[in-house]
Amino acid sequence: MDLTGAVWRKSTRSDNGGATCVEVATNLPGVVGVRDSKDRPGPVLTFPPAAWTAFACATASGTFTRGR
Repeated sequence: MDLTGAVWRKSTRSDNGGATCVEVATNLPGVVGVRDSKDRPGPVLTFPPAAWTAFACATASGTFTRGR
């Protein structure tokens, strides 16, 4: 998958001045990219936009739990 046009943004919940966080790219057609800010050239996870939205909403509301 070509992610060269990705516009990455850091989580607003970053700790340590943003040194240990994830970055998200939501500007790509049909996919949301997620990467580790400490390893930018490293692997990228991709998700369908609906799945990413569901995850983000669940974590923001506190309803997300591991193993579900």
